[in-house]
Amino acid sequence: MSGIDVLAMGEPLVEFNAGTDGDLAGSETFSRGYGGDTSNFIIAAARSGARTEYLTRIGDDAFGTALGDLWRREGVGTPHVVREAGGRTGIYFIARNGGEHAFTYYRHDSPATRLSPADVTGEVIARARLVHLTGITQAISHSACDAAFHAMALARERGVLVSYDPNHRPGLWATERARAVILRSLALCDIALPNLDEGRMLTGADQPRDVLAALRELCPGTVVLKNGAQGALLADGATIAEIPAPPVASVDASGAGDAFDGAFAARLLGGGGPAEAARYAAAAAALSTTGHGAVRPIPHHEDVLELL
Repeated sequence: MSGIDVLAMGEPLVEFNAGTDGDLAGSETFSRGYGGDTSNFIIAAARSGARTEYLTRIGDDAFGTALGDLWRREGVGTPHVVREAGGRTGIYFIARNGGEHAFTYYRHDSPATRLSPADVTGEVIARARLVHLTGITQAISHSACDAAFHAMALARERGVLVSYDPNHRPGLWATERARAVILRSLALCDIALPNLDEGRMLTGADQPRDVLAALRELCPGTVVLKNGAQGALLADGATIAEIPAPPVASVDASGAGDAFDGAFAARLLGGGGPAEAARYAAAAAALSTTGHGAVRPIPHHEDVLELL
């Protein structure tokens, strides 16, 4: 098989978005969508023109089938997707109340929690130019965490870039363990993609430029510090750049960070320098907030160019 641009590994989820404001107890209708940070990422990369594949474990249930259909529609390769007999693919619900979002997950013992180093081979990693991993993948189980570090080690051996988003979720693991795992991952990656809150948690600094400076001491490669509607700060070697976020009519920021990551990877591998890739990614992330759900509003390449 020929090579690809981007491989992502992690847990996909099926999303149910409440049709009316209020808590879940009062919600009677839902629109089905899709989520999971690395699945969002790989779809964003594909929509921005990258050749992509996904590595995960899903159930042989209806939700696993729906995710497989989604990836095929999006042009995401699935030769490394394992369907577990009797497995129950993870799902989550989104309730909205006055612009705030509440997430309820049903993912315990999902097939993706059984990801392990045995699922990741050197041949799979060597097919890609870049491998993307996140803190959520590391948080869902110890074996999935081991698989992520195994993928990083294989990538470094084979000269494959590693991009990493901490995507810290306090509800998934203890803060002390999360901090230790994320700090080790930052030392091993080529591209770090934290948001400002994560940067503050990891470094103890407060102001964005101070956080960025501290992160540069932790990550030997490129650091992009995301800050929502305020844009991002980029550090690449001696270069520091402010990346503005284009103004848009935002309604739902779910998955915007994942959209940024995927668009950044695609544009970087497509020939753009880090600063150009970050400006492109900021536009993609902004557009992803103009509709509800994590996947549906992720823009295609032409949409991003039009906004830019």
